[in-house]
Amino acid sequence: MKKSLIIVAIAAIFASCGNGTKKQTGTEKSSVSLAAAGATFPQPFYNLIFKNYSEKTGVTVDYGGVGSGGGIRSLKDQVIDFGATDAYLSDDQAKEMPAEVVHIPTCIGAVVIAYNLPEVAELKLTNANLEDIFMGDIKKWNDPKIAASNPGVKLPDLAVTVVYRSDGSGTTFIFSDYMTKIGKRWAEKIGTGKSLNWPAGIGAKGNPGVAGTIKQTVGAVGYIGSEYSFAQSIATAKLQNAAGNFIEPTIESISAAAKGEIPADTRIMITNSTDADAYPISGMTWIILYKEQAYKGRTKEQAEATLKLLDWVIDTDAQLVAPQVHYAPLPASTVEKAKAILRSVTYNGEIILK
Repeated sequence: MKKSLIIVAIAAIFASCGNGTKKQTGTEKSSVSLAAAGATFPQPFYNLIFKNYSEKTGVTVDYGGVGSGGGIRSLKDQVIDFGATDAYLSDDQAKEMPAEVVHIPTCIGAVVIAYNLPEVAELKLTNANLEDIFMGDIKKWNDPKIAASNPGVKLPDLAVTVVYRSDGSGTTFIFSDYMTKIGKRWAEKIGTGKSLNWPAGIGAKGNPGVAGTIKQTVGAVGYIGSEYSFAQSIATAKLQNAAGNFIEPTIESISAAAKGEIPADTRIMITNSTDADAYPISGMTWIILYKEQAYKGRTKEQAEATLKLLDWVIDTDAQLVAPQVHYAPLPASTVEKAKAILRSVTYNGEIILK
């Protein structure tokens, strides 16, 4: 039922866009409307750059933040021009799509551990602390295991309330990918995925829902996209990275996580980077689209508008905006790979971007 409602909602957006163009005369701009849906993790960045692009070109983008799972389903059902996801499609998932899908990374963000402890200005958490908290084994904030990571900090005798995503989420995928790498018990009992069987806590929908619940609940802790903690002034923990350093999420520490080699198709998780300065729960986020754009009656003009938009998203103008909303821009080498992918996309077999 939930899937049907998402599809119907996105289809309505798509239909309202007309999947086509509005021709205007004189000096007015010719406008194309594009429909997209998916991850809430990069939504603040997308909202800003899509608005900028519309003002610049007249092309509008209706973006629905329905979660990465919803974006993938909507693209699979071919009711949007492109989807957005924080979890790249696995080989098995790719085979389930009606046609070949390509991935275009757009920016790098962080999944932060946000908490609500009014009297605790700074909190450090080790990997062992994280595993114990999110598996429900640590039940009080003044537990000796947390205290050992925070010498000199007065921790309250307060219950720990874990808050997690109730919807299929790329943010959950990034978080659980990290947890699977650093926690043996987590890897064996919970694993990696966009939806998990949580052993403890309460669920909330979307990054905004989790952020709002944490902010309203003293003693709460959860994982959210960094922009949401910054925007709502929610405290975030310093995490111990692979080099043993306690790191806070900043543009610099998030960027450091992406210093390694990126494959040609850009499908890679950059959590638990070995870089000494890297924030450990960092990840790229992707826009996904069909490599062959002639489907479901889409016009060539619609396909061209989609490709030109995405080419602009990964270019200088849009990437310079990323830090304004607490995301790290893509490294130049990753942009080069993404541009090559875009130039492989076709309409009726013909390359769209030269």
